[in-house]
Amino acid sequence: MILSSMQDVVFGYGSEPVIEELSLEIKTGEFIGIAGPNGAAKSTLLKLMLGLIKPWSGSLQFNHVLSDGTKAIVGYVPQQVASFNSGFPSKVIELVRSGCYSRLGLFKRFSSQQEHIVEQSLKQVDMWEYRNRKIGELSGGQKQRVCIARALAQEPQVLVLDEPATGMDASSRLGLYELLQHYVKHHGRTVIMVTHGLEETRPYLDTLISLERKENEGWRCLVTNSCSAHFGPEG
Repeated sequence: MILSSMQDVVFGYGSEPVIEELSLEIKTGEFIGIAGPNGAAKSTLLKLMLGLIKPWSGSLQFNHVLSDGTKAIVGYVPQQVASFNSGFPSKVIELVRSGCYSRLGLFKRFSSQQEHIVEQSLKQVDMWEYRNRKIGELSGGQKQRVCIARALAQEPQVLVLDEPATGMDASSRLGLYELLQHYVKHHGRTVIMVTHGLEETRPYLDTLISLERKENEGWRCLVTNSCSAHFGPEG
């Protein structure tokens, strides 16, 4: 099923286009990476895919209803979302619980099942033992993992992550990619991830979208499927 479709999309800031004539289809049930050099409008592409910003021209469609008739729940972790300062008052478990709020009733009462979801989400990113720590006391990589746990607690069919491995060490990064791949292959989820660590992520991806540009033109994309196969370096 096509999750997001763009045809001849143009978008920019001010009077300058940063994306020109971009045509792209995102399918469900894949682990999709978005790569490109700094300033390559990767975050802009994510926001266009999700319908958070409107293109100047061209057509854009995001399917909010999946093939089984259910509404697509999207978990979105923006870039640098984990930049909480040391005075941030909430505990880890409180922040992750907030990911469940959209599924709760008027009085926000948690069931044992929802408490289990919160626990599993934190354990999957190796942050359960920090559940009673304040967010502001954590390292950058730990904050990032907590934000990912909050997105997982939403039980999304589509998980969108903008450079989620920022601040993590090598072991944590690889553990994250394995977890995301597991969600895709064994739970039928769709994961869309902006990444700079292309050498690390290639073996896990089903599709790679590389943003490239020619002189005096906006960013365009090159799509490579079956990313476990070898292909040339990022442009």
